[in-house]
Amino acid sequence: MVEIKRTSDGRRRKMADHFTKEVARKEALRLKGLRHKDETVWFGLGMMGIVGWAVAIPTLIGVALGLWIDRTWPSQYSWALMLMIAGVVIGCINAAYWVRKVRSKIIEEE
Repeated sequence: MVEIKRTSDGRRRKMADHFTKEVARKEALRLKGLRHKDETVWFGLGMMGIVGWAVAIPTLIGVALGLWIDRTWPSQYSWALMLMIAGVVIGCINAAYWVRKVRSKIIEEE
């Protein structure tokens, strides 16, 4: 006759605790998905667009201002290049602000 091994009560309790934690984690993930059901792929693409424009606009303004300065007051330094770099830095700071703002909003809702 085949002998059936029984698990100890401690092991059974540990398995039940693990199962309970896993079910709770999946339920929390499901509820989070229900709260953010309007945030689809288009939300992510829109956020990428905001970040892209947040960098592009200051960069273009810096280049335009630099070209105007180079034409108006010629010098040995390229103001267009310097202001383009400044625009990229300002744009990256601006983009980080927007991403941090949306991230903090999502974290607050949890």
